[in-house]
Amino acid sequence: MESSARREEAVLTPREIFDRLDHFVIGQEAAKRAVAIAAHNHLKRVQARRLRRSSLIKKSNILLIGPTGSGKTHIARNLAEILHVPFTTVDATEYTEAGYYGKDVEVMISDLLFKANHSVEDTQRGIIFVDEVDKIARRSQGARNGAGSRDIGGEGVQQALLKLLEGREVYVPLNVTQAWNKSDFVQVDTRDILFICAGTFSDLHEYGDEGGRALGFGAEDAAKRSQKRISTKQLVDFGMMAEFLGRLPVVVQLEKLGEPELIRVLTEPPDSIIREFRELLAMDDIELDFADGGLREVVRYSVDRGLGARGLRSILEFVMADVMFEAPEHRRRRVEVDADFVRQRLVGLDSAQIGL
Repeated sequence: MESSARREEAVLTPREIFDRLDHFVIGQEAAKRAVAIAAHNHLKRVQARRLRRSSLIKKSNILLIGPTGSGKTHIARNLAEILHVPFTTVDATEYTEAGYYGKDVEVMISDLLFKANHSVEDTQRGIIFVDEVDKIARRSQGARNGAGSRDIGGEGVQQALLKLLEGREVYVPLNVTQAWNKSDFVQVDTRDILFICAGTFSDLHEYGDEGGRALGFGAEDAAKRSQKRISTKQLVDFGMMAEFLGRLPVVVQLEKLGEPELIRVLTEPPDSIIREFRELLAMDDIELDFADGGLREVVRYSVDRGLGARGLRSILEFVMADVMFEAPEHRRRRVEVDADFVRQRLVGLDSAQIGL
């Protein structure tokens, strides 16, 4: 396999990265612009180091803040495909402070090494998406003022991640399933690995928000219009270490997707869910026609329950279950999914029934 680091390519401009992201990611214009700029600067930094030039460019690690189903993981995954680099997703809650039972943070580098077919050179320019970082905030009030016991699931993990985010040469296990077999280690330099951290920070408004929350009729629209940029002070008060945030210089806020954006998510991207169902049924000689009313019912159900884009697949899997089960027995016919079809199948359905 030819190393991707050896393929000399022109650095993509921010607009080129944005346009390619825009092809797959619906909405979130400001977030896509910020990510495109950070990725472009990262590519220039990698290129300068590859050409052995002295450079002042620092790492452009990213922190994505947004509600569930707003596209945080989707943006990161598509960015990796655009940049042609290895990509892995890890959950911050799986890791513990060094010396405790659980995964050490170096194991996430092992995951990336595995995705890169054990090419150290490709691993050193890959992307690691660290989800649920808001769940590793300091949990005790005592820890905020320097007192209290050790927080092995929160501040300790943030502390352990600092060296990876900043860039160090670390020894990582070759075999992820046997993480600490002492004879199977490899040295990896994390200076050119781009870290994209993400979290919902769902109750962040309780920390340092002097304006309070809007109440009464039209409060939601007023809150959306007056939405302020989240400050570093709010994040520190929430329980994130200042040193940790300092290594995530690009902070991107994602908006909650509304009905128009979710309908576009269902239909427009090349890998949309509706296109997938049409392809599946076409293999059984069945033509699938999804009416606008049916799409709106699916989207409305997701919006009412705050599921975002992530919930659309589970809802559609439930709605289409009977059709998919009977499809091989009813070839050469047309299936129309309209509003009545969707409503009949969503009666009494709640998030627990579909595992959301």
